[in-house]
Amino acid sequence: MTQLEFFLKVVEEGSFSRAADVVCRTQPAVSIAIRRLEEEIEAPLLDRSQKTPTLTAAGEVVRDYAQRILALRDQARETVGQLRSLQQGCVRIGANESTSLYLLPQLILAFRDQYPDVKVELYRHSSERLPREVLNSNVDFAVLAFEPLDRDLECFCVLTDELVLILNPAHPLAQNKSVTVKELGKESFIAHNVRTGSRNKVVELFAAHQTPLNISFELDTIETIKRFVRLNIGPAFVPRMCVREELDCGLLATVPVEELSYHRTLWVATRRNATFSHAAEAFLMLLREHAKSQGSLETQHTKAKA
Repeated sequence: MTQLEFFLKVVEEGSFSRAADVVCRTQPAVSIAIRRLEEEIEAPLLDRSQKTPTLTAAGEVVRDYAQRILALRDQARETVGQLRSLQQGCVRIGANESTSLYLLPQLILAFRDQYPDVKVELYRHSSERLPREVLNSNVDFAVLAFEPLDRDLECFCVLTDELVLILNPAHPLAQNKSVTVKELGKESFIAHNVRTGSRNKVVELFAAHQTPLNISFELDTIETIKRFVRLNIGPAFVPRMCVREELDCGLLATVPVEELSYHRTLWVATRRNATFSHAAEAFLMLLREHAKSQGSLETQHTKAKA
């Protein structure tokens, strides 16, 4: 780049000495740089036979290319500066259904308030697939409901959420202070058709108390499950964060299950030692701040598996 800049400056100033003054170099240094450029091009670029150097035919061609090359360099520098200042850029996030619908929207809105010109791409996958998406660099990071064991990943806790029993407010059990697993053996449940850790916990709980878990409907989204419960078709177990709004406004009810105490942890997983874009770094910082505000990093720090 320096050779091209010196060459264009000599053409612009019409003098090696004046060009040297402008670029704060000695005249011999400028002359050597242009001579090396001519050696690389394998053609003379300036006619030095006169007092004022003039362009040769090859010099005319190189001047045009040099102007374009330096213009592209300046554009690249400006674009990188915009990325650094988060005036543009993109962050790619992987998430399962519950995090993409109930955790991330508010965080994305908060991020966009700070960086309105940064594009946020949200890719929804099952929790089991998300670690591979991170390792394959298809997403910058992922939020998932289990701590991945892959040595090439590192993660931190972003939220701790509990599993709750939800019912229609008109359900006979909705007014109880608590219920037992035995009492729930008479109910027909609505469940997610994906075998998650939360679902496995419920199955194990009922089996441990030798109580039948009657699942009448298996549905593919939590939103559909909530709708079925609101229609009083049956109760369901879901993460609390997925029903917080409905519980607050009385559309759904929840009753503690005496034998159930299950808190799931949501993790943010990244590639070990990954180099992130400025946009991804900013969103990860937002997630860490959210985790601290929730108190979920008091005992859980960044996991770096040895």
